[in-house]
Amino acid sequence: MRVTPSNDVSAWDRLEQGRQTKASNGGYAGYGSPAFGQRSVDGELVDDPEECQVIELIRRHHKSGKSLQKIADWLNEQGYTTKRGQPWQRISIKRVLDRLYGKVSRISGVTSQAEQNPEVFPSASSDAVLETIRGSMPPK
Repeated sequence: MRVTPSNDVSAWDRLEQGRQTKASNGGYAGYGSPAFGQRSVDGELVDDPEECQVIELIRRHHKSGKSLQKIADWLNEQGYTTKRGQPWQRISIKRVLDRLYGKVSRISGVTSQAEQNPEVFPSASSDAVLETIRGSMPPK
């Protein structure tokens, strides 16, 4: 079977239109592997509970004032790895935090995890969250 391409629209444009349509309908548009904290199930992005726990650890350490490198070192010492099984680096921590706080969107029109799940990623200004962080963080 031979597919005849449309002369009006390039293959790249057709693929891009399909990705945008799928993303606007809430589906995973397939720009590489899903972000840390998410996975694709039947073409839909869903939260990965284990990775979301690591994101919460990153958020807590960041809010306590630790540097990106110190957070990466701590995660590596505790045996945590990235989605691809690699050791954490400070740029990986920065990307997780950028996505968490909505500074970067992998696909335009897709909300951040913090916007989708405010109960998992509460506002940093909440007194209850700050108290939880103080009580659960090991001493420096």
